[in-house]
Amino acid sequence: MRLYVGNLPFKATEGDIQDFFSQAGFAVDQVSLVRDKFTGEARGFGFVDIEDQTAGEAAVRACNGKELLGRALVINEARPMTPGGGGGGFRGERRGGGNDRRGDRRSR
Repeated sequence: MRLYVGNLPFKATEGDIQDFFSQAGFAVDQVSLVRDKFTGEARGFGFVDIEDQTAGEAAVRACNGKELLGRALVINEARPMTPGGGGGGFRGERRGGGNDRRGDRRSR
């Protein structure tokens, strides 16, 4: 099971996260920290692969909200990426609004 681990300290390493889960009694298959693709700096979240669904759910219950290097972690089941990726923001063309001042000036 893949877990999302958020609110990570920026100086946390894969080893820190591995140790955190090991000390809580969970076997971790892999840790992946997400880094900025331009600067290489940590973005404050990552993913942990736990051996199976049952252990993953127990890890969420046991570890969510616990502190690592002074920060309370946010841990939950990772959700698959939606097609088109992230990015968010406004998409589409902005059309007419009720307050077009240019039109007001032309009518005077």
